Amino acid sequence: MKAMDAKIDRIEAQLAIHARETRLLLSALSTPERELWHKALALTGKTPATRAFPTGAVCRQSDFSQPYFGYWTERLGESLRYHRKLWEFVFICQALWERGVIAEGRRGLGFGVGVEPLAAFFASQECRILATDLAAEEAFETGWIETNQHAAGKAALRKPGVCPDEVFDRNVEFQPCDMNNVPEEFVDFDFCWSACALEHLGSIEHGLAFIERSLDCLKPGGWAVHTTEYNVSSDLMTVDHEATVLFRKRDIEELLQRVRAKGHNAIAMNYDAGDGPIDHFVDVPPYREEPHLKMALAGFSATSVGILIQRGS
Repeated sequence: MKAMDAKIDRIEAQLAIHARETRLLLSALSTPERELWHKALALTGKTPATRAFPTGAVCRQSDFSQPYFGYWTERLGESLRYHRKLWEFVFICQALWERGVIAEGRRGLGFGVGVEPLAAFFASQECRILATDLAAEEAFETGWIETNQHAAGKAALRKPGVCPDEVFDRNVEFQPCDMNNVPEEFVDFDFCWSACALEHLGSIEHGLAFIERSLDCLKPGGWAVHTTEYNVSSDLMTVDHEATVLFRKRDIEELLQRVRAKGHNAIAMNYDAGDGPIDHFVDVPPYREEPHLKMALAGFSATSVGILIQRGS
């Protein structure tokens, strides 16, 4: 009887997923006309903005047309496009820049860095960087090497167009790290970051616990900037205890309350997910190179969210 009940529960869960995916597919069938959105993109920025992200934020179309967005895209050696992964890189750089921690001699700690350009950029500014990712054996078992999203070592992070090799070699170190078990010796950093890595730690609670743990790696006053997957569709139902989980507004607000209770400065969030043509477009597998700000995942609409926390004294 228990086996039958479990089977029924699985069928009901699958039907719920299919129903949500069908609704998302219907909205995704009409991609916005390219001329409605692409003409706003231009590499016009000459400097970072002074106050682009006073709060945490959700990825949205309007950010991509701002001068600071073009500046960071070019500085990171990326192509300017409507993609939420690029938004994450820009959010992390701009948020840390605004807070004055990207400067010579500052120490930065990157988690789950994959092959992203952030470590190279921070090194180019004479920050001393410890970049981390899963050990190669663990990355192979979880499929990250197969999808070319894993840093096998320091060489994978080298970006000569972003940071000259001699500067990179002087300022970047690499060490394997399980984000569910951050080493105790990771301390006294001025800033830390992760770009869409913590949603792969096994559960929503594991992701929240990681963010809390990352604060212990900082000096008093240091900044943690993390991006992850955000459930745009629902603040009730979500994906948990899967290879990729989806954080809801309620999960993020719980995190902010938890860290504030420990004396940290958790920056308020702006959950505005945008109202542009491609803010309403939900990409479905196989995902596009562009536009890709929101995507269908297990029947939910998801995008990227950026979280900002300053360690207390």
